[in-house]
Amino acid sequence: MGYVKADDVLPENLLAAVQEYADGIYLYIPRKACCRKRWGEVKHTRDQLQNRNRKLYGEYLNGVSVADLADRYFLADKTVYRIIADLKREL
Repeated sequence: MGYVKADDVLPENLLAAVQEYADGIYLYIPRKACCRKRWGEVKHTRDQLQNRNRKLYGEYLNGVSVADLADRYFLADKTVYRIIADLKREL
């Protein structure tokens, strides 16, 4: 998320009104509900993790141990077990 100067985007009268409440501070303005994006949607992180998890699960089905998978993917054993359980239910 980048910062934009308020006086570059707000009309002068609106800027003056905002300054009455929040003069000189950083102010976060949330997106409208209709324009919100799900976590991982912008940079495709969700898709990358799903692909990683499917690959991990395939390796598990081919006999790779949970400990080896945890080391290979830099995850805790408990996380690997959770990923396996989630994909068993999904598939």
